[in-house]
Amino acid sequence: MAYNLSIEDENKEIARRYKDLLKGAYQSFTDADKKEIRKAFDIALEAHKTQRRRTGEPYIFHPIAVAKIVAYEIGLDTTSIVAALLHDVVEDTEYTLEDIERLFGENVSRIVNGLTKISHLKKEPTASVQAENFRKMLLTLNDDVRVILIKIADRLHNMQTMDAMPQDKQVKIASETLYIYAPLAHRLGLFNVKSELENLGLKYTEPEVYNDILDKITQSKEEQKIYIEAFSDIIRESLNAEGFKYEIKGRRKSIYSIRKKMLSQGVTYEEIYDKFAIRIVYNSTLKNEKFDAWKIYSIVTDHFIPNPSRLRDWISQPKSTGYESLHITVMGPQGKWVEVQIRSERMNEIAEKGYAAHYKYKNNNERESGLDDWLNKIKDSLENPDGNAIDFVEDFKLNLYAKEIFVFTPGGDLIALPKNATALDFAFSIHTQVGMNCRGAKINGKLKPISHELFSGDQVEIITSSNQKPNIGWLDFVVTARARTRIKNALKEDQKKIAEEGKEILTRKLRHLKITLSESVVNDLVNFFKLKTSLDLFYRVGSGSIESSQLKDFISQRNNSFVNFFKKRIHRTAKSTIPEKDEVVDNYDSLVFGKEEERLDFKLSPCCNPIPGDKVFGFVTINDGIKVHKKDCPNAISLQSNYAYRIMSAKWIDSTKQEFKAIIKIHGTDHVGLVNEITEIISKNMNVNIHGLNISGHDGIFEGSITVSVKNKSQLQKLSDSIKKIEGINSVDRIYKH
Repeated sequence: MAYNLSIEDENKEIARRYKDLLKGAYQSFTDADKKEIRKAFDIALEAHKTQRRRTGEPYIFHPIAVAKIVAYEIGLDTTSIVAALLHDVVEDTEYTLEDIERLFGENVSRIVNGLTKISHLKKEPTASVQAENFRKMLLTLNDDVRVILIKIADRLHNMQTMDAMPQDKQVKIASETLYIYAPLAHRLGLFNVKSELENLGLKYTEPEVYNDILDKITQSKEEQKIYIEAFSDIIRESLNAEGFKYEIKGRRKSIYSIRKKMLSQGVTYEEIYDKFAIRIVYNSTLKNEKFDAWKIYSIVTDHFIPNPSRLRDWISQPKSTGYESLHITVMGPQGKWVEVQIRSERMNEIAEKGYAAHYKYKNNNERESGLDDWLNKIKDSLENPDGNAIDFVEDFKLNLYAKEIFVFTPGGDLIALPKNATALDFAFSIHTQVGMNCRGAKINGKLKPISHELFSGDQVEIITSSNQKPNIGWLDFVVTARARTRIKNALKEDQKKIAEEGKEILTRKLRHLKITLSESVVNDLVNFFKLKTSLDLFYRVGSGSIESSQLKDFISQRNNSFVNFFKKRIHRTAKSTIPEKDEVVDNYDSLVFGKEEERLDFKLSPCCNPIPGDKVFGFVTINDGIKVHKKDCPNAISLQSNYAYRIMSAKWIDSTKQEFKAIIKIHGTDHVGLVNEITEIISKNMNVNIHGLNISGHDGIFEGSITVSVKNKSQLQKLSDSIKKIEGINSVDRIYKH
């Protein structure tokens, strides 16, 4: 909808939004707080007075909205609200950080600085401005977590108002959101914000999938409401008899988590049974709330049979995000499995507000909250801010969405580690030197290797040796950022020594081959051996993995490079003389790239195996040309986020010259001759080759997968539609092997 307020109405709307900001904040304000917020608002209003958003709205709407999210959703203090109002002032207007510090003090200035993006970098071919911005932002965690919290609020409002942006920008911003901001919100306990960020991220990265799930959820809303009421009626009387003050409400699974489950389990929307949960939030004292939770558990399981394998007790042992709740899955009315979440009002507030609620309920007698513990732990992953920004961000991300296990030290202390952690991760979590010298472990009294994966409840004793040193193989099985950072630092020192020797060896070897070592020769060698840096090259020469015979191959290839260059130019020119502008709906065999729809050399990425007709994009790699990925590839989010400048738009066009493998999953009721009917339809009617057929039946139900060769997506769709018409077939879906 077009924006068309008059200046007078606009000023009234700005005033209304400002009053709204102060009215419903989580924290209460003193007169001094209100004065400080007013001063920040006036400066932001003045600084942004000539600026407009893409929608046509005055820019000041944005900082007010961010401050409101900070105040309402996250519940931060006056300093944070002031910083949120000023967060774009230094980046976009004449105001400097010195001005902010003079007017509002060092705290606000430091937060605003953390929120100001890096505007330029050295022109390195591998430099990712976005990864550098992530790194700058993440490094502030050590000083002030409020920078991240305001940045998450800023991102949430940008995602809520992104409709006016061009599609490529929408995909880039949504990818960054799913890649780093949603996991950060999760790790900081902001579950409501996290869910909204994920849903909006999916809305722009996979709009068709998002809208399809949204439609299905909307259709079942009334039915869900009736079901929750029926469930509640059964347990209300018992809860009332015990004198509980409580509220029962339904919470549907987010669109993003439904999509994630569909992909991870290879199921359709209809096959997901726990699309919503029932939450019982009860009033209790801190002393009694644990006892009350189990009492309510007992009442629920008196009426409904629980699934014993689906009990999740995060009250006895809260998640390290600070999340506390008791989750049970029970067989509800109409024979449906229902997840029931039991939590006190305090637990519920912490689950929804995260950071702010932790501190509201914290007192000196309590142990540190999960957030404090985590912030102390992540200092390890922030210790080495040098090196590649993308590696830094990837290592940091290990700390975010990781599920947890709890293991015991020999003395009986409990230590939380990410799922899939090994004995070596445990060793580094005890002490760096224990990790460095770790040569084995006793797990539950039995001797195990350092690569042994740990499980909740294991008791672990580390065996060390002063002769033990880290090696590069250790990186294959550690999962914690602390262990990876420590191992990489130790290896770098060794690598530098070997690389120095390697440089001397390479200089001598090239001299024998009548070539002088220069920067251009080093660059050519790095590209020839498909490496990333000169250090990698020298290290491999020094360690003996690059031999003289391989250097001779490089020389002969280099001598022919001019001939190859002209051959490629002629080949490419010949290919691009075919004008093909119209997109053909049914038949595809070629990919074209960019707005000019050029035909370029490319490879199909093995991580998602795109077939003609799939929605795809091109990614320009450093050593391997253009790789083509599906838009819903598991790696798409990371690539779009970190390397948006290397993404090329791509689409399929024309003809049917090549065949591609695809796997379809079928499910239904078994009957005699069913397999014969399926194979006949595939081979005779559709003229499609079968590469693999795996069908199994049990008690009248069958499921199976068929690998076929198809020319394009349309042919695969027709094939699926034909199989669906066979009597007894319930579902036919394409599945992907990531």
